[in-house]
Amino acid sequence: MTRHSSKNNAPSPSPAKGATPGAAPRSARFTPTLFVHAEALLTRLLRFEHPADATVSHYFREHRQLGHADRAFIAESVYAVLRRWRSLEARCLAGGARVTVRGLLLAMLATVRGWSLRELAPVLKESEEPWLAAAKACDVATLAPAVACDLPDWLYQQLAENYGAAAVPELAQALNQAAPLDLRVNTLKTDQAALLAALAADGIAASAGRWSPLAVRLRDKPALAKHPLFLEGHFEVQDEGSQLLACLLAPKRGEAVVDFCAGAGGKTLLLGAQMKNTGRLYAFDVSDRRLANMKPRLARSGLSNVHPIRIEHERDTRVKRLAGKIDRVLVDAPCSGLGTLRRNPDLKWRQAPQSVSELTAKQAAILAAAATLVRPGGRLVYATCSLLTVENFGVVEAFLAAHPDFVLLPASDVLAKQQIELPGTALSADCLQLLPQHHDTDGFFAAVLERRA
Repeated sequence: MTRHSSKNNAPSPSPAKGATPGAAPRSARFTPTLFVHAEALLTRLLRFEHPADATVSHYFREHRQLGHADRAFIAESVYAVLRRWRSLEARCLAGGARVTVRGLLLAMLATVRGWSLRELAPVLKESEEPWLAAAKACDVATLAPAVACDLPDWLYQQLAENYGAAAVPELAQALNQAAPLDLRVNTLKTDQAALLAALAADGIAASAGRWSPLAVRLRDKPALAKHPLFLEGHFEVQDEGSQLLACLLAPKRGEAVVDFCAGAGGKTLLLGAQMKNTGRLYAFDVSDRRLANMKPRLARSGLSNVHPIRIEHERDTRVKRLAGKIDRVLVDAPCSGLGTLRRNPDLKWRQAPQSVSELTAKQAAILAAAATLVRPGGRLVYATCSLLTVENFGVVEAFLAAHPDFVLLPASDVLAKQQIELPGTALSADCLQLLPQHHDTDGFFAAVLERRA
């Protein structure tokens, strides 16, 4: 069960370390040295040999002399290029320049960031001023739609088929923004109001989430890795949309529950808290490393009902032993991750139609295997952080056709019972479909399936 990069690691509570940086500041700290670091890092990233978050983290480990603000500037600069790569290339060409890493960075700072020649003076050569002016004057709206949206052609076409061509520019614009920093309250140790008050007392601006009753959204992106509230397990970093997936499963006290593709355990921890630390919660994953990453999070959380188990594949004997015995199963399936482009913009350049096709076959196999665990009357939630119908309702539709003992429950009804009301834009064919331009979350899909009693 190979997972895409955005699920490989627990989200870092310190965005400047790499994976989900915030907006790059206009700062007197901007120096040629910072630009050289951004060039070096972007050169590595554009090889696409490793996931961007891992490459950024590795680079900063190599250059520990860089401070928090310097890392934030460098990381967001390279991420901005990854987000706008196609239109920045077009701007460079419009200015008559070759497409180079240096040119992409200068074009990004001049157009995406809107920096003036004066602000770019520490690094800009006089000979570069004419082409940069032409690049800035380039009208992106006149470019091919996929280029203007900064999407590969195949992905633009898929999104146009799924949502309509008219909807893609707004969706792409939302995907090309940096994601906010969301926290999830650990209800075993605190509640939303208390966490908000504690953060405010420390000068950290935050507000309650719009959809999840456990979500807290920070205004900025402070380093939280050493904050006492984090170390004591009062919160975890988790996108608000991701929190709703556990709400759809809605496990109860004393039940037997399986998180079938647990990763580093973000949703596992939430499920355990929903179960009030009772019953048995199995966290399956094929990666020792991901399960190892769960251990410190479990220690902070105060949970004792979680049982991490490494499996070889979805047909592992450890899975078969639990057949028909589980009350609720969550399948947060390995997917293209295209709903997480705000955090992982490299994924749109790393994925391809062939890789998506391979994933859909894997998703169908995993869902079928997970379904064998569910007892009659039990619940199965299938979820992805993909925007593509072929990975989402397409997989569910095929599953239901092959498994008449399962029925689809309206996601809105399941959430309404928990006083969670979502707008109609979040619901499609009785499934949950969160989109960043409408809900300001990552793109998530989820279907609630029930095995007939």
